[in-house]
Amino acid sequence: MANDYTTIRIDRRGPVAEVVLDRPDKLNAMPFDLFYEFRDAFAEIDRDDEIRAVVVWAEGRMFTAGLDLKAAVGLFAPAGDGAEGNGSGGSSASRNLELYRTIKELQACFTAIEQCRKPVIAAVHGKCIGGGIDLITACDIRVCSADASFSIFETKIAIVADVGTLQRITNIVGKGMAREMGFTGNFITSDRALRAGLVNDVYEDKDALLVGARELADEIAANSPLAVQGTKMVLNYSDEHSTDEGLEYVAQWNSAFLRTNDLIEAMSAFMEKRPADFKGD
Repeated sequence: MANDYTTIRIDRRGPVAEVVLDRPDKLNAMPFDLFYEFRDAFAEIDRDDEIRAVVVWAEGRMFTAGLDLKAAVGLFAPAGDGAEGNGSGGSSASRNLELYRTIKELQACFTAIEQCRKPVIAAVHGKCIGGGIDLITACDIRVCSADASFSIFETKIAIVADVGTLQRITNIVGKGMAREMGFTGNFITSDRALRAGLVNDVYEDKDALLVGARELADEIAANSPLAVQGTKMVLNYSDEHSTDEGLEYVAQWNSAFLRTNDLIEAMSAFMEKRPADFKGD
């Protein structure tokens, strides 16, 4: 697996890939390159049939300080102010179009996490700010350390969060919490995050967090990858469709993919009272 990234790295641990935010000296602030590297990393992970689960975590003392505002200030500067880095200096409309295209590109970068066939666990320690919420809400499962806190911080800096948080968080935490976080920009503690369903579990510290996240990833990776990936695809589809449409989709899915060698192995293992050894075919 390629590891020529500059803002993240990918560690392999058997069938589990770990995508690590790796700018600890910058508090893992997110320049645009980080978004694009996440897109490329998850495209690579999705293609790799040896990978069965993913853990996303961060080096340093916090998960992320959010968007690297120094890197983005030129794009956000008002039209006609002469700020450096605003593109070609064309009309307001052309610069608005440039901003629109950039936002859509950044959205697609984290949607790649959601669309990746492999389950993704976000392991959060310290502060998770702004773009960090965009990232973790695109993941399937979130766990955190006791010192973790979470903020849709864009509201505090006069921005509407636009890379996926507002589209995904209501389904995770419900309307009331989503609106409180979005309207205030305030931090919520790990305890509140657990009660709201933003995270599945809270661990004592970062070391315990990584142990727990890795154990969960290993448990997922031990199951049939075809069944796990199919389950993710069906869940994603059902999130956006009616119950009847979801039932039709899963009926079609299993009609196409149920008869696998992994299913035969599962039946044999059950009869022989031994752990199954799934090969993903």
